[in-house]
Amino acid sequence: MTVTSSPIRWGQTPWTIDFVAEKVPLPSRVDVAIVGAGFSGLSAAANLKRFDPAKSVAVFEAATIGARSSGHTGGLALAETASGDLPGLGDVLSGVSAILRDLNISCDLELPGVYELDRTSKNPSSPIHWSDTGELRVGKEVLGGSLDPGKLVSGLAKAAANRGVLIFEHSPVANVDFTVPLSLDVGGRVVRADRVLFATNSESLELTQLARRAQPKLTMALATGPLSAEKIDALGLADGKPCYTTDLPYLWGRLFHKNRIILGSGLVDVSNWRDLVSIDVRTGRALELLDKLENRVRHLHPALLDIQITHRWGGPILITEDWRPVFALHPKSANAVVLGGYSGHGVALSVYLGSWAAEFLLGRRALPKWRQS
Repeated sequence: MTVTSSPIRWGQTPWTIDFVAEKVPLPSRVDVAIVGAGFSGLSAAANLKRFDPAKSVAVFEAATIGARSSGHTGGLALAETASGDLPGLGDVLSGVSAILRDLNISCDLELPGVYELDRTSKNPSSPIHWSDTGELRVGKEVLGGSLDPGKLVSGLAKAAANRGVLIFEHSPVANVDFTVPLSLDVGGRVVRADRVLFATNSESLELTQLARRAQPKLTMALATGPLSAEKIDALGLADGKPCYTTDLPYLWGRLFHKNRIILGSGLVDVSNWRDLVSIDVRTGRALELLDKLENRVRHLHPALLDIQITHRWGGPILITEDWRPVFALHPKSANAVVLGGYSGHGVALSVYLGSWAAEFLLGRRALPKWRQS
């Protein structure tokens, strides 16, 4: 069963989502049904129609476009999975760049590299010197960058809709009968599909059979107001490279709109994925973590002590047992695929694997052979 309410309690992000699905009748039959309209599902949908315009494709979203993980991420575009490179993964960043180019999506993607920070390397040439349970410095640099999540999810939705994909917001899939064709219960009505992609990530874990293999959590982030060029330079961020720590306590950060900073850390545990929606960042554990994060950020460097905090929010992630994404056939059907569980590395990876899923659903490419716990 899918939760339908919009998680307004998660707080406000500093970007906007510019898309509203057109109201059209629910189809009784489609070639491909996609459950979940985030980065993965929308990338799969848009690329399916790009590869084969004759296929009928419908996307079912329980809330609104970008209301879940994709609209609440921090926007770091990383080259690998949370467990590193995987056999046959390929070049994620080049792949994403090509997908965005082919779909004519502009989302402020920049790939200057990403700093890995730690408290032990004592790199004398590090541009970053922050105080955070020890001195944080750059240990090494890896491939990657950042983008605007609002523009990305909006662009994917528009690219899909413009190619003829039917997108249904506020249309939860309550159940699926794994028959041939598959039968989806969408708001009490039946939609049959030859193939189905489950791209719900941290939600509907019973439907995707991931309830025992992955843990949903809500992670925290905040955004600052505009900072002077002098402050950004003093912080070591003038080159536009995002950063994240490789040791604990964890912290990540990035520039946004050239003169604002987004930083994040902290996880709220839930016993069931449905509990995510009920979390209110203005109370309880989430509020405690956001206050802690804000205090921590203000003391990273003197340039941050008097900053204005404009946005504070939480966003869901799904952490798998082995930190590898799930990209495999559904246990109950060879005509259904499950894609998700990015463990915090899903921004670029979800778009890339969504396109790969489209190729698989069209019989053009095999699924990866990644071992899962």
